[in-house]
Amino acid sequence: MTENEQKRASLSRSQKNSDPELDTKVKSKKRQLMPAPIKRFWKKYNLTKIVIAIVLFVVLATASYLLFLAKTADVKTLKQSMEARTEIIDKDGKSAGTMYGQKGTTVKFEDISDNIKNAVVATEDRTFYKNSGINIKRTILAVMTLGKFGGGSTITQQLAKNAYLTQKQTVDRKAKELFLALEINKKYEKNDILTMYLNNSYFGNGIWGIQDASLKYYGKSAKDISVEQAATLVGILKWPEAYNPLYKEGKFAKDRRDTVLQNMVNTKFITQDVATAGMQVGITSNLADAYVGKDDDYNYPSYFDAVIQEAISKYGLSEQDILNNGYKIYTGLDQSMQTGMQTTYASTRQFPVASDGVSAQSASVALDPKSGEVEALIGRVPTAEHNSFRGFNFATQSGRSPGSTIKPLVVYAPAIEAGWSINKTVRDQATDYNGWAPLNADRRWHGDMPLYQALANSYNIPAINTFKSVGIQTGIAKGKQFGLNLTSKNDNLTTALGAGVETNPWQMAQAYATFANDGIMNDAHLIKKITNASGQTIATAKVKSKRVIDSKTAQKMTSMMLGTYTNGTGIYAAPYGYTLAGKTGTNEDIDQWVIGYTPDVVMTLWLGYENPQSPLHRLDDTSAGTASAVFRTMSSAILPATNKTQFTEENAYSLAGLDPVTRPSKDQATTDVVNEAKDKTKEITDKAKNLTDKAGEKVKEVGGGIWDRVKSLFD
Repeated sequence: MTENEQKRASLSRSQKNSDPELDTKVKSKKRQLMPAPIKRFWKKYNLTKIVIAIVLFVVLATASYLLFLAKTADVKTLKQSMEARTEIIDKDGKSAGTMYGQKGTTVKFEDISDNIKNAVVATEDRTFYKNSGINIKRTILAVMTLGKFGGGSTITQQLAKNAYLTQKQTVDRKAKELFLALEINKKYEKNDILTMYLNNSYFGNGIWGIQDASLKYYGKSAKDISVEQAATLVGILKWPEAYNPLYKEGKFAKDRRDTVLQNMVNTKFITQDVATAGMQVGITSNLADAYVGKDDDYNYPSYFDAVIQEAISKYGLSEQDILNNGYKIYTGLDQSMQTGMQTTYASTRQFPVASDGVSAQSASVALDPKSGEVEALIGRVPTAEHNSFRGFNFATQSGRSPGSTIKPLVVYAPAIEAGWSINKTVRDQATDYNGWAPLNADRRWHGDMPLYQALANSYNIPAINTFKSVGIQTGIAKGKQFGLNLTSKNDNLTTALGAGVETNPWQMAQAYATFANDGIMNDAHLIKKITNASGQTIATAKVKSKRVIDSKTAQKMTSMMLGTYTNGTGIYAAPYGYTLAGKTGTNEDIDQWVIGYTPDVVMTLWLGYENPQSPLHRLDDTSAGTASAVFRTMSSAILPATNKTQFTEENAYSLAGLDPVTRPSKDQATTDVVNEAKDKTKEITDKAKNLTDKAGEKVKEVGGGIWDRVKSLFD
């Protein structure tokens, strides 16, 4: 308070009466609080009018913008789009499964008890059948009192919020909600709005929609719900976590139910006697659970998880959008390959288990080298404690040492490009590199040999010396071209063996696809395109291709790597009846790798413990052991789904007149897995087709433009 104000406040009524100009003098002093220069400037340019004009313009522009959003929301398709489910489409255009998200079982207006409808209107929006989507009086009162009075969204506003907007309480969200509610009210009958609202509301305990809520809490259909049961269900809407009758034995649900019953009396839907009788019923006395859950249509968890992640990271969608907006996501998924991979991994007993009970982890990727499309993917061993929605995916998210699988990328490909012959003689002997004296896996030395034999048998000294000869920087540069994350810390000889390098099956599959695709590498990707519920394409894959090595280098590298599976470290991973090229790798007792490819597919497999820092979590063999056994089974299940294209390159060992060390034999265990995978593929595809047909009958014309266009504008 200023000095003048203090003096004025202390004046007695008689003093003020004796000086009638006192108020004028005080006001004059207060006006002088604005400095004279600013006051003159303000008057000269009529800033008061300008400020008023700006405020009016902002209000008008905001209102116009919100009206535009509402008008372009295409809300006429809201009813159909809210029933649609996001569907994964495989490479052949067939359904591979769906994602439910916040989708309950939908029912028609006539299949919902009048008791429920009356309870909702009485409690949530008493003017529902009279208002225009918003309660004008309550809205004006809320604005004038800054939200202290009035407030409360109508049923139509709540529907708009659930369908398009976030649950976050903000001024702009509330404004958008109002305009969308007006537009929805114009397009739909009140009964349709009420039905959509009830079908898409949350009722606690993971239950969406009035039909599933009725089954969950009372074991009956929504059309058979009694008055007091309807009051309980509607009461849940305000606070689903606390007001559902299962929470603390209905501690909070009873009072809420009774409030709803009294609301129904106040709106003359029921008499006081009926309400009183309902209030006497025990809140948990007639509970019954007949909810059986949704069909388990999340057929390929690791692959679907990776699809969600790619849609988020590459196309800017949110998880909520993906699960609830009824998209069709077209992918490179080969259901036969994926099922073969999953069937292999389902036999968890083949994976090592540490003395503390922790299972080793593993991940695999199968990729089409010609397109870069990922056809199959497993992110981890499906143990009971790690089989949840969107768990950690070792195929795409891990960073593990590649071991010797890095050698073709940073050592031998650069050497061939530099003009080295695949028959060039290299020496394997004990060597000390300034205190570093690496050994081979067999701890033996093998003397002179051709380059292709050094690669196929993964001898370390020849690889290190070759890396040194072609130039560390040259090798590092080539590794980067192959997509490896190499930095200045990798500028040393140990990189030739994968030390200090982090990668994963996804990245290695993309890199090795270069050899299978005549030297050209395509970006690995899952998603080909995404369409919304109305069929509009909202995202299309833009796949980058680049030549990493020339055609002759690719052919020579394949010639050498064919020897891995006939005469080298991959002989125990070789599948019966197929010819593979590739490489194995072992990072001490921590990581094991097997990589194999044909002209049709590249397959990568990694094996190791999630936490290798623990001395208990170490592998007790090399990649020739467990990893090779798993890979042989997996590749045997995958390769029948390919075109079985033969290599045009000849095995370097054959060119030298050398026979294979051994030939793969047929074993019953692998045959059983392959046959099981075939049966499961048919079962899954038939199930997906049936679900798609049912959805097609239910939703003839699905529209989702609202969900996508509005959200993109709002965000």
